[in-house]
Amino acid sequence: MAFPKALLLAILGCLCFCSSVRAARELNEDLSMVARHEAWMAQYARVYKDAAEKAHRFEVFNDNVRFIESFNTENRKFSLGINQFADLTNDEFRATKTNKGFIPNKVKASTGFRYENINLDALPATMDWRTKGAVTPIKNQGQCGSCWAFSAVAATEGIVKLSTGKLVSLSEQELIDCDVHGEDQGCEGGLMEDAFEFIIKNGGLTLESNYPYVAADGKCKGASNSSATIKSYEEVPVNDEGALMKAVANQPVSVSVDGGDMTFQFYSSGIMSGSCGTDLDHGIAAIGYGADSNGTKYWLLKNSWGTTWGEKGFLRMEKDISDKKGMCGIAMDSSYPTA
Repeated sequence: MAFPKALLLAILGCLCFCSSVRAARELNEDLSMVARHEAWMAQYARVYKDAAEKAHRFEVFNDNVRFIESFNTENRKFSLGINQFADLTNDEFRATKTNKGFIPNKVKASTGFRYENINLDALPATMDWRTKGAVTPIKNQGQCGSCWAFSAVAATEGIVKLSTGKLVSLSEQELIDCDVHGEDQGCEGGLMEDAFEFIIKNGGLTLESNYPYVAADGKCKGASNSSATIKSYEEVPVNDEGALMKAVANQPVSVSVDGGDMTFQFYSSGIMSGSCGTDLDHGIAAIGYGADSNGTKYWLLKNSWGTTWGEKGFLRMEKDISDKKGMCGIAMDSSYPTA
């Protein structure tokens, strides 16, 4: 049966109207995203070299924002945020922010573990070395793969505070410039244990104020190294979160994690949980542990990506999971200096 002409025109009119509404909505969404990108550029002082680069970065920003917003609609223990990395693809983020020179399978000699015989039940239920004055403010490694230096320095600053009573900010740049005769490769990556070895052989590490950070490889300046010294370092037993807890209860500890996926890139708040890789590529510092009001246990970690990432530069990561390697491999490779 043929449609009456009036009804057919009405249907066509409705279709055209719906298409127009959909197109208008999509246009408004695009304009809104453009405005959000402009505001984000202003917030982070981002400037692009030309219109083509800006158009490309807008597309990356758009994809990342949609990923973040979709992720946050799910019922999770943590949320993501639009931070300073929002115009970077995950591959670009990995190339600039994680540890390109990390060697997770390096064979290591036994160093002993001084906290072996401590009873886990005797440890405090929570620990936060910030409240004890053993953690310097959040730093920013910038576009340099020097997380290994920041992790080693954070652990060294902690033990120096505990042994001398003084909290001093030490120089990552001295490690980047001068620790070049072993495995460590400056902005190309390195290992925290090798950084500890350098500090021992170098007779210490100087203050950050004496040897400021420039986020680039430089020539060793041979600064005075009497500001902070360590005697040795020890490895935490592998794949043992209980052993890591023993160490962290007594001092800040350098830990290695898989820090390259998009949830790490855009982590904003809460307790990171769920699936996470174990390809160790990022060095950070474990500065405590605890549990939230729901009983979820977590590690408290200090990162080196500035205060606009995570919880003002810090991260909480789920603790005591079923995988012995720990969340993001946190129990696979950790160490601490001794004074």
